[in-house]
Amino acid sequence: MEKFQLKLRGREDPLDELIKRTLSSNSPFKNRDVLRSDYIPENLPHRWEHVRRLGEIVSPSLKTIRPSNVFIYGKTGTGKTAVAKHVLKRFSQEAGRQGLRLNFVYINCRISGTEYKVMSELCTSIGVKVPFTGLSKAEVLSRFRNALYKSGSLVIACLDEIDHLVKTSGDEFLYALTRINEGSEGGQLAIIGISNDLTFKEMLDPRVLSSLSEEEIVFHPYTAVELVDILSERASMALNEGSITEGVIQLCAALAAAEHGDARRAIDLLRVAAELAEREGSTKVEEKHVREAYGVIEQGRVYEALSTLPLHGRAILLTVYQCVRAGIQKITTGTVYNQYRRVCEHLGVEPLTDRRVSSIISELGMMGVINSDVVSYGRYGRTRRISLNIPLNELEEVLIHDDVLSGAMDVPVDVKQG
Repeated sequence: MEKFQLKLRGREDPLDELIKRTLSSNSPFKNRDVLRSDYIPENLPHRWEHVRRLGEIVSPSLKTIRPSNVFIYGKTGTGKTAVAKHVLKRFSQEAGRQGLRLNFVYINCRISGTEYKVMSELCTSIGVKVPFTGLSKAEVLSRFRNALYKSGSLVIACLDEIDHLVKTSGDEFLYALTRINEGSEGGQLAIIGISNDLTFKEMLDPRVLSSLSEEEIVFHPYTAVELVDILSERASMALNEGSITEGVIQLCAALAAAEHGDARRAIDLLRVAAELAEREGSTKVEEKHVREAYGVIEQGRVYEALSTLPLHGRAILLTVYQCVRAGIQKITTGTVYNQYRRVCEHLGVEPLTDRRVSSIISELGMMGVINSDVVSYGRYGRTRRISLNIPLNELEEVLIHDDVLSGAMDVPVDVKQG
């Protein structure tokens, strides 16, 4: 310890000043948690009609009558999860007061990740324990069904980001859940499905779709005016009086409204802007902090979106990166596929078919990561011209930190093919 102190002698600890400033300076925050993404407010501005609608659908459960399944969809940040959690919380409280055999369970399918984990959480909701792994999915589903029937309970399961489950595993599990009440003389199951993907219904078998979408609620994006109301209410709870102006709130709302009316995005923007002001030792959040926060969030969002893509999606992005870096002017689907095969060979993985690669390119285009425009060559057919829609250095940052793909970044490109 003495040797360590000697090493530090004459050298300033870089954290000293930071700690002193943090402890001595004032902050614009009075309750930072109000601006967290997982905070569910008691008041939901501009969503009370949706609360009422979902409440009407679920209300038969308070008479232990199974309600219709309901499918909720809309873009990210439009209040779907907040509304669903608010309704489930209120109905759960009422069921507890009345002593009803009524269970509510909320499951985020993206966080749970697999069908097995989702089924495990369903089992837990009615007191059935299953091992972390080791059973077949059919066995876990059978245990849930049997326990449900014996319990005589009504279970309402909210499956958030349900599209993630179907994209990774197909819709067989969802089909089984929608049919679980057939032949039951005891407990029953109702499903609230939530999806950010407006095209999700197109992925489902018609039988699954008709069962899941007995009722539907669509959430439209917030307008800039509505976002101002939401942010003003959050700011009054989260920030000290006088630390923010109406102009700053309007700027946060305008930036979020320009990106499909995402309230979560607007709230994140306000929180990060306030954190940047705090780091400066300022008690006031200014427009410059909002603009700086916008850049920070944008870069972080790109990194998160790309780094969590499946392996082959990331490999295709690596391929596009390599083609751009090699200076190929006309990058087509054929160019990408040929290079993608080289990357897969280097990684020792089996490449997907050209049709599946073309589908992934379309998905990357919908994410806004690449541009993919169809070009006609007359009697020679059509192809797609591909270009990056994000800065090359941002994509490079993702690839460098990818444990699997970083070693394949220097796979040579045949520039003649472009």
